[in-house]
Amino acid sequence: MLRHEAQPGKLIAGSVLILTGILYAGDAGGAWETPWFVAIPLVTGGLCLAGAVALLTGRARRRRQGGRTGADPA
Repeated sequence: MLRHEAQPGKLIAGSVLILTGILYAGDAGGAWETPWFVAIPLVTGGLCLAGAVALLTGRARRRRQGGRTGADPA
């Protein structure tokens, strides 16, 4: 049994923000050069993608639980 339900939207949002942090940490450490404007489309696009995935996940869960009423009989 799962302890909690998977939330792929949060996984995508966290992954994109971690990637952005890694890019700028590498730039600060001198490993590579990252332009300042890279973060805007990366974070915006990642959060939009995460929102879309969360919306689709929520709709799929509601549709799957639509026929169920009451408590679990077990």
